Amino acid sequence: MAAAGGPEPLVVPCDVTRDGDLERAVAESTRRWGRLDVVVANAGFGIAGALRDLSVSDYRRQFETNVFGVLRTIYAALPDIEKTKGRVVIIGSVAGWSASPHASPYAMSKFALRALANAITPELALRGVTVTLISPGFVASDIRRVDNQGALHPGAPDPIPAWLVMPADKAARQILRAVARGRAEAVITAHGRIFVAVERFLPWLSRAIKRRVAARGGYRSEPRAG
Repeated sequence: MAAAGGPEPLVVPCDVTRDGDLERAVAESTRRWGRLDVVVANAGFGIAGALRDLSVSDYRRQFETNVFGVLRTIYAALPDIEKTKGRVVIIGSVAGWSASPHASPYAMSKFALRALANAITPELALRGVTVTLISPGFVASDIRRVDNQGALHPGAPDPIPAWLVMPADKAARQILRAVARGRAEAVITAHGRIFVAVERFLPWLSRAIKRRVAARGGYRSEPRAG
């Protein structure tokens, strides 16, 4: 729904794992608005499970959406973004700083996005384009209700306590503020900033916590219909 008095949004369904879909979405956007100032690469899901219970195909599927989907988005939008000297926004995760037991595919994909952002930031700066990496902690969404095959289970309970989950509108405001200010990276949520600080400055504590988490089966398990 459009904001009061605002223009109607343009919705173009596409699949980030399929070549050509993002180019079509960008083309329709520029046809509607005449220019492209910001691109947000936000598609992603999480594959969970212990290493012994997963396969190479699970990891490949995770990367196809979370990493190559981001790359497809950037490549599709970059010619127009360079024209406007606009902004590229990559949605990573605190998991790109601190890998959790039983979530290695997801963490690997988000570490890859942090590496991508760090590498292309100085490259694109030469073209007048700003890159912002957004690293959220737990934000209200359905991602934790999506199973390893990408199927949504709307009735599945969120394994994360409600008090630890940031409302989506609050997270969106923080993300927009970081992008508008041209920040290189913004860690969203207070607990996310704590996780990152512990990983950076107290790695021994991080390892001890993760050993206990691993013994309990990880931070999240496969969602079940309910």
